[in-house]
Amino acid sequence: MSNRILVVEDEEDLRTILRDFLSASGYAVIEAVNGSESVAKAASERPDLVLMDLQLSDASDANVLARLRASGSKAPIVVVSAADKRATVLAALAGGAAGFISKRSNSAVLMGALRLVLAGGAYVPSEVLREEMASPRPPERPEAPAATHWRTGRELGLTPRQMDVLVLLVQGKPTKVISRQLNLATGTVKTHTAAIFRALGVANRTEAVFAVSRLGIQLPPVTRDAATAGHASSQSAGNVRYLPAAGLVTA
Repeated sequence: MSNRILVVEDEEDLRTILRDFLSASGYAVIEAVNGSESVAKAASERPDLVLMDLQLSDASDANVLARLRASGSKAPIVVVSAADKRATVLAALAGGAAGFISKRSNSAVLMGALRLVLAGGAYVPSEVLREEMASPRPPERPEAPAATHWRTGRELGLTPRQMDVLVLLVQGKPTKVISRQLNLATGTVKTHTAAIFRALGVANRTEAVFAVSRLGIQLPPVTRDAATAGHASSQSAGNVRYLPAAGLVTA
């Protein structure tokens, strides 16, 4: 069965382009023209992913994301917008988006990002990640260890197996794939994931990707199976590739 994508865009020409492109790529497309319709269709149609423009005519950016999250839909949200400055991207991710794609991106970037998010990963534009990593960090809380000391699994309080899970998490692998690859029960992977989030002080995969990249955490070597899977993703996405250290896709 094809993945169902809810496209939320109030510009008819762009909505038609996205619909035709996604349909030709094998996705089933549901359309909405504004924030209110997107909330209703996310609840009733149960899409696998929401692809939406933030700059809609009927609601503020943050309001649309908040309303979609409150609608009961569990579909990840990928924002596509011409307003792609770092502050806008980070605000969208903090508001619950699983990815952000600039309207200037090519079709290969779009497809790579959608595949990654549908697999349970997070997509962050590489230029935003570079800016975020280069920006000065706020002072650490007195009771927290310095970020520069958070380098290894032992210093994070993570077991070797939890570090294995972290490697696959930042590659965008869904829980079921991690479970199969590491020969662990799904419930065990979820327990390890919760422990990882606590150790990093994050709430989701997107924040975990930032934490691993920005704190310079040393990940164990990627297993042969994981490396093969990453290579296959690179081949299937044209000029889109995985960044092994960060688990992101970029043009």
